[in-house]
Amino acid sequence: MDLKEYLNSKRLDIEKALEALMFPEEGLLAQHMASMRYSLFAGGKRIRPVLCLATAEALHADPTPYLPIACSLECIHTYSLIHDDLPAMDNDDLRRGKPTNHKVFGEAEAILAGDGLLTFAFELLSDTNVSGSLNSNDRIRIIHIIAKAVGSQGMVGGQALDIASEGKAIPFETLQFLHSCKTGALITASVQAGAVIGGATENQFKALTTYGKAIGLAFQIVDDLLDVEGTEEELGKAVGADVALNKATYPALFGLDETRKKAIYAVDNALAALEGFDDNADYLRELAKYIYYRNR
Repeated sequence: MDLKEYLNSKRLDIEKALEALMFPEEGLLAQHMASMRYSLFAGGKRIRPVLCLATAEALHADPTPYLPIACSLECIHTYSLIHDDLPAMDNDDLRRGKPTNHKVFGEAEAILAGDGLLTFAFELLSDTNVSGSLNSNDRIRIIHIIAKAVGSQGMVGGQALDIASEGKAIPFETLQFLHSCKTGALITASVQAGAVIGGATENQFKALTTYGKAIGLAFQIVDDLLDVEGTEEELGKAVGADVALNKATYPALFGLDETRKKAIYAVDNALAALEGFDDNADYLRELAKYIYYRNR
């Protein structure tokens, strides 16, 4: 199975699991559930849950019983997109080619939909009836990894720093830290969660963490490039937002050619981190390359 087939197969598994797990649009909370489902099922590559599953497979584990853990990562990612799109944040009208959540359901419901998806993710992570037969220590370890990655030391902190940095000249070290929190932290946590599921040794966990950080960096660098070089049709959202908001980005600091080199360097570091793994890690290797070559 090539990477395209693998991604499609995993995406279908994840979406089937999400459909089975997610609340239906019914009863007194039908509107709220509709808002959550609107963004959760609006499309997307499902890269974070796929990384979780692929990492477990790299360690010769069957990740199927742990699909709800992978699904929790997509719920968290979707929550972050809903909130990022709000007028108080990036003020975007389109996401994945569709009107953003607040454009359809209003700002208040969009905020609540994001809140609902975030808390539902931790419901999935902590529910022993749906998220596999992990022992309690491993379950708590995964919850801690993900909570830290999406909180004030991770994704939320990165978004706060991003907003605070708009219109300002910030040093490269600050940009690196911002990207590692806002984008890289959840990607790294997705890999780490798969590592725990797969029973990684200490050395394997360290290597996979290095891989996760490297692809997280590559992902954000390519995002910066796509905001300059991509099209609205390809990305499903407006382009040029970083320039319009005068945000510090890799292209703004280094230019396009040097930025591409930095993205390739990050991918090379990711591949180097997997040198001690056998052919079962080949999909992780291909995912690292895919992150660089993607167009949306």
